[in-house]
Amino acid sequence: MGEFVRTALAFPTVLFSFALLVVIGFWLLALMGGVSAHGHAGPAGHGQGHGGHGHGHGGHGNDGGHHDGHDPGGEGLLAAAGLDGVPVTVVLSLLTTVAWFVSLAGSALLDGTGAHGPVRVLLGIAVLAVALAGAWSATWVLVRPLRRLFPEVRPPSREDFVGSLCVIRTGRVGTDFGQAEVTAPDGSSAVVQVRQTGEDTFASGSTALLYEYEPAGEFFWVAPFDPVT
Repeated sequence: MGEFVRTALAFPTVLFSFALLVVIGFWLLALMGGVSAHGHAGPAGHGQGHGGHGHGHGGHGNDGGHHDGHDPGGEGLLAAAGLDGVPVTVVLSLLTTVAWFVSLAGSALLDGTGAHGPVRVLLGIAVLAVALAGAWSATWVLVRPLRRLFPEVRPPSREDFVGSLCVIRTGRVGTDFGQAEVTAPDGSSAVVQVRQTGEDTFASGSTALLYEYEPAGEFFWVAPFDPVT
């Protein structure tokens, strides 16, 4: 046991040992419901996420910002490494675990050679490189079947509102002005910018149809809608 601990706390294995403890702690919390596999907080944090979703739709109507709630930089990095399609927590857990095992095995072999001093350091660096390459290779292989367990969820988009009914909230709607309130599928409401191409009359409180989204101007084209009575 003492030899195992000594190897686990020696270079290069020690670089992954503490990371592995973090991974184990994370998954223990996940099993107890403290966090999700996607890295979000438990029930309380999950509820806040839905609230943020509703607020985000409202933000689309009130300003020019466009945030879909995801990190394209992180996704691009994983995609470039061929490790996309599963939560980043799963990827990091696999990388850390495989790297630790390969590093531990390599360090044990080095101990058997009796190498010391600079030679031991150089061999340790070689083991580190092999561990990193082996971790990426093994994770790349394992991610393929795991992708079926994590279907891609498209982030919310303003275009999701196309085809929805809205309630006009301004006294008029023209080619350069107009706002309306629309309800998202999750029940949250949002105020969006609307425009019309004709000379239709839109009174405040009237119902209209969002039939097209204009990304350049970040507004919706609307048409009058008279519900069948």
